[in-house]
Amino acid sequence: MAIDYVKRPAPAGTATDGSAGPAVSLEQLTTRAPGLVNLYKTAKISLEKAGLTGRRAAVYLVLDRSGSMRPYYTDGTAQHLAEQALGLSAHLDDDGTVPVVFFSTEVDGVAEIGVDAYENRIGTLHESLGHMGRTNYHLAMQAVIDHYTASGATDPALVIFQTDGGPTSRTAAEHVLCTAARLPIFWQFVGFGDTDSKQFDFLRKLDELPVPAKRVVDNAGFFPAGPAPMELSDDALYRSLMTEFPSWLVAAREAGVLGGRSPSASPSPA
Repeated sequence: MAIDYVKRPAPAGTATDGSAGPAVSLEQLTTRAPGLVNLYKTAKISLEKAGLTGRRAAVYLVLDRSGSMRPYYTDGTAQHLAEQALGLSAHLDDDGTVPVVFFSTEVDGVAEIGVDAYENRIGTLHESLGHMGRTNYHLAMQAVIDHYTASGATDPALVIFQTDGGPTSRTAAEHVLCTAARLPIFWQFVGFGDTDSKQFDFLRKLDELPVPAKRVVDNAGFFPAGPAPMELSDDALYRSLMTEFPSWLVAAREAGVLGGRSPSASPSPA
């Protein structure tokens, strides 16, 4: 499944001029995707509390397809996260779509969901991608970077990166994250699984990598969604997504990652 490198025109009814309104209005969403209305309203509250009303950002979703993830596709949990991402994207993104990267040992596929085509889409896409492998973050991260840099986007990116465990290649994942700190991309890792388990120790490490010794700016956050993520309220999910992203926007602008200045001294990615 090829990556779509073309930044298509926004659908009718989306705001693209940087105005204070949402990317997709409530009226448009009610007509086009009534099933997302409650998520949209909840996301609006979280954005207001975070001081991000009217902010534009390209929203990406990365979904783990390692073998242990199978139950989360079967019971609709992965689909639910995608719908939550869309509820947020309808405020932030300029075209009402979310690129979705599926990964396991490699990048299994890249597609997109939008307010006009999202129902049951994640399960259908997942089933079309065949074998579920191991867990390699860095290849999925590079797919996001390639897509973002080739798309012509001028707004920063918020990447919702879901996984249920640490990667096979930890050195490669840390290297890509640190190198990508020079780009206007924020990585919000979301863990599915036992909150108290050591399976998320590496993600906690990524969240805490030092600045500027390792990276020019803190470009990642992590929170565990628990073993039953659909039991986490939409409000709690959005509040968690907005915990570090607003402060990254400030820090990235001060470091020259956003805006006109060049980034300060390069970090060591090793």
